[in-house]
Amino acid sequence: MNELTIQLLIPFATFLSFIVVFLSIPTILRVAKMKNLFDEPNKRTVHRVKIPTLGGMAIFIGFIFTYTLFVDWFKFPHIPFLTPALVIIFAIGIKDDILATAPMVKLGGQLLAALIIVGLGQVVLTDFHGFFGIQPNAFWGTIFTIFTIIFLVNGFNLIDGIDGLAAVTGIITLFSFSIWFFINGEYHIPVMAAALIGGLLAFAYYNIFSKRQKIFMGDTGSLVLGFLVAVVAIRFSELNAVAHRSMLTYQMNSAPAVAMAILIVPFIDTVRVFFLRVSQGNSPFMADKNHIHHRMLALGFTHLQVSLIIGAVNIAFVILGFSLRNIGMLKLTILVFTLGMTVAYIPSWVLYYKKRHLIRRLKQIKNKANMFIF
Repeated sequence: MNELTIQLLIPFATFLSFIVVFLSIPTILRVAKMKNLFDEPNKRTVHRVKIPTLGGMAIFIGFIFTYTLFVDWFKFPHIPFLTPALVIIFAIGIKDDILATAPMVKLGGQLLAALIIVGLGQVVLTDFHGFFGIQPNAFWGTIFTIFTIIFLVNGFNLIDGIDGLAAVTGIITLFSFSIWFFINGEYHIPVMAAALIGGLLAFAYYNIFSKRQKIFMGDTGSLVLGFLVAVVAIRFSELNAVAHRSMLTYQMNSAPAVAMAILIVPFIDTVRVFFLRVSQGNSPFMADKNHIHHRMLALGFTHLQVSLIIGAVNIAFVILGFSLRNIGMLKLTILVFTLGMTVAYIPSWVLYYKKRHLIRRLKQIKNKANMFIF
């Protein structure tokens, strides 16, 4: 198969995945309604009516069908291990969407999937790109890679709290990574990303715009999305390591920091919420409404507006990471992290000052009322 043919497969993979997901969701919706498989509204949710949560099943079907159809199995040795690891992620996600799963069971499944792709598939970080002069050995590289996968899997799970956000973030991150792989003639990742992006686009139609056929991606979708993005991010970092850099057409210095910029939404939101929960004496795994998207909803934005605004910020960080890739690993990491945390707290600061202004205004009204009485 020549290079031009492979390049043409990328948009076709997007189209085929889109069609598979678009046509499968109505059937899944009918089954969900027959079996009463809904996400019931509660104090932690932002929706007021019960919504089916099996959108992730359609995304998984569309991805796995398209991916296995178009990918060259003999040129990418990680595939035999990526597929079973992904099936494990899918299994724990679908079980949680249908029957509640204990957090430790979900974590155990994620750990098993990570061990398969890292230990057997050899998708592992071997280079920290000069970060504080640290160079990991095989053991610590494996441990850090597993932690990275679990962190990103749960990061995407956490941002899936409003319509469109996880899908928009997934599309932006996958497309950003794919641009670099495509330029360097590494077509496997762009084909894989296209198979997932097509499904996310079809899902987004039902999730964001459809009124009568609305569906959530659920844990199935967010966990599968997070796992695949984690694999792509690790490959991005590894191919930019010193050992492989000479073979690249377009070298990406400070690759892990650039990856952080691309993944700024799940990265910063997860870090921020975990530290906030711990500082309040709560479990870091306890669900709440302290996420960035919850703060923005409280400011009066709609779900679509929040997703588009956060998506625009994500794109800005992608441009920042690519543009400043040569300033050094440590400098870019500090810049991305500091700027990311600052931007993440803007909605909270605005809410705080609006609340203070409202309290001050109420006091003024109360004082005027008292003066009138006397």
